[in-house]
Parts: sequence; C-alpha cells; structure tokens
Amino acid sequence: MTLDLIQIRRSLHQIPEIGLEEFETQAYLLDQIETLVKDKPFTQYRTWRTGILVFIKGTAPEKTIGWRTDIDGLPVVEQTGLPFSSQHEGRMHACGHDIHMTVALGLLEKMTATQPKNSLLFLFQPAEENEAGGMLMYQDGAFGDWLPDVFYGLHVRPDFPVGTIATNTGTLFAGTCEVFITFTGKGGHAAFPHEANDALVAASYFVTQAQTIVSRNVDPIEGGVVTFGSMHAGTTNNVIAETATLHGTVRTLTQEMSLLIQQRLRDLADGIAKSFGLSVEVNLKQGGYLPVENNPELAAELMAFFDKDEEVTLVDCLPAMTGEDFGYLLHQVPGVMFWLGVNSSYALHHPKMSPDEKAISFGVNAISRFLNYKAN
Repeated sequence: MTLDLIQIRRSLHQIPEIGLEEFETQAYLLDQIETLVKDKPFTQYRTWRTGILVFIKGTAPEKTIGWRTDIDGLPVVEQTGLPFSSQHEGRMHACGHDIHMTVALGLLEKMTATQPKNSLLFLFQPAEENEAGGMLMYQDGAFGDWLPDVFYGLHVRPDFPVGTIATNTGTLFAGTCEVFITFTGKGGHAAFPHEANDALVAASYFVTQAQTIVSRNVDPIEGGVVTFGSMHAGTTNNVIAETATLHGTVRTLTQEMSLLIQQRLRDLADGIAKSFGLSVEVNLKQGGYLPVENNPELAAELMAFFDKDEEVTLVDCLPAMTGEDFGYLLHQVPGVMFWLGVNSSYALHHPKMSPDEKAISFGVNAISRFLNYKAN
C-alpha cells in the first residue's frame, strides 16, 4: 500500500488543534502509522500525551537517527478559501505543520520498506507553538532508550521555491522569550491626576525606553529583537488607569544575548516603576525556546549531500528571527534543522498561507535519500 500523501495533508489541514490538545490529530496519525508498521516486527511505537514516537530497530545498529515533526496548529482564522479549509473554528495550520506531518509519514513509509542497518526514531511532537512540547517530552523521560544520537527536522519556508533546501552550519532560528509586564498604580478621575498614579503613562514610557535596549545595549553585529505587541490599560476616556499590562517578545541568536536583554528589561521596568511611584511585576517565560543551533559538522555533511543532489537547490542561508522549540532538543542531542521551500505568497502564521503541495513529494524523496545514506 502506498500512502496518498496529498489526501493525508488535506485531511490533516482540516483538523488543526492547539498544543497538547491534538487528540484528533493524534488519532489520525496513529491510524496511518499502524497501517505502515503492520507486519513490520522491527518497528515499535508508543505515545506520550498527544505525541507519538515510532522506533525502527536496525539490523546491526551503531546509532539511532532521529527525525522530528511537530503536529499542532495555531489560533488563526483561516482565509485561504481552500475546499479543504480548517473545520475547527479559530484554528489553522498556518505554520505548515500539516506539511511537516505528511512529509514525516512519507519518510516513515520509505524507511520501513526494508529494515535499515542503523535504528531510526520518528518523533511526532505536540505543542511546538505554545508549550515547548519537545522540552516537556525530554524532561518527562518520554524518549527512554530511544533517544537518538543525532536529530534532524525541517520547517517549511513560504518565500523559497519548491525544490529548495536551505540551512547553515550555525544558528538557524532565534531563541525566544515571552515577556509579561504589569504596572500597578492608583486609579482616579481624569480631572484630578494629582490624586492618582497613572499606570498607562508609566507603561507607555517603558515601551519607549525599551527600544533603547537593542539600539544601545546590543552589539549591532549580533542583533536582537524587543517587540511589545499588546498593551491594555484603562476602561474609558475620563478614568485614570490603575493597571497597565504589556505582552511582548525577545528574540536573539544566542542565549547570552537573550539573558542580557532580559536583565535590561527588568532593570528598565524597575527603574520606571520607582520613578513613577508604582509597583511592577515582570514575568519572563523562555521555557524550551532556545536558539536552533545546528551542529557544524552534521550540518556541513547534510549540505554537502544535498549540494550533490541534482534535484535539490541548496541554499546556505542567514539565521532568521523566527522561533522553534526544536532548539531545546538540539541543545540535548546534536543535529540539524533546515528550511523546505513551499512557494507561498503569504508568510508563516498568515491566515492565507497556503504551501505548494508539490513540496511534499519533493521533500519525501530528497530527505529519504539522505536518511538512507545515514541509516545504511
């Protein structure tokens, strides 16, 4: 039996679910996996919450090669107009994880056709977007004795054409840190500001001053991002706000730079709160979203392999400030992540992001050649 990968992708696209709630997705994947590994005594699989691990035991294993895909969707209202659009209201595979899962199933089919020499682990990981599912699985011991010696994974890239594989021998994705800040003062009537303590003004001042972190504290060669995308304060025009809440993100290419920016945010928030006579609470949530740092030797090997593949256009690309929780696993196990071109007019997380499905067969064929090279 040969999997109908296009139909699989379209079925998965219709059932996006938020991280650690991927129950329907897990059930669908298990149906496909059970079909693939049936009558294959050298395969085993087990689940961890909504995740799945599939192990292929080699004939004479010297190592275990890992392939990771993420399975969750985003809280985005789809606007593609596709006949197989999301059936889950307010949910969408706007980051291309439906493509990721489909490619992984295609690779699993290829790699179980005959028993390889080395062992392989296929990880279908939940909660990439919201709870760093890779970190949770690792910390919970989900891998057990199946933990790979090397780990590989991909991410779709809308602005690269189909046939492109892009990566580098250093940092591919930034590490991210979610920032929550609440200023608390004293509310009051707008006509009597001297009797109140305006949290909105203090928060506004903080947002302005936070822009100096990148311009004046970050090495311009290294770079960094500090963005506050959400600010909530007050209820109406003539009431001074007692509280103001900010929600933002920090993105850096090294963990050292992330820690520097985090400390500067704390210092600025504390200083502004003191100068305005308010209190402030700063919550920095980094979790498992570390920079995705490719192992230089393994990345060079992968790039050399694909550079010789006439069907692949290899691109040595710069890092991106997007975040990916695969960075946590790559801090535990050496490995490589790369971009797979999918030629979409719309960016990742956009409600109209629609990958070219020709990327699926290209990805399965090209990557399976690499995995066969590594496994045999």
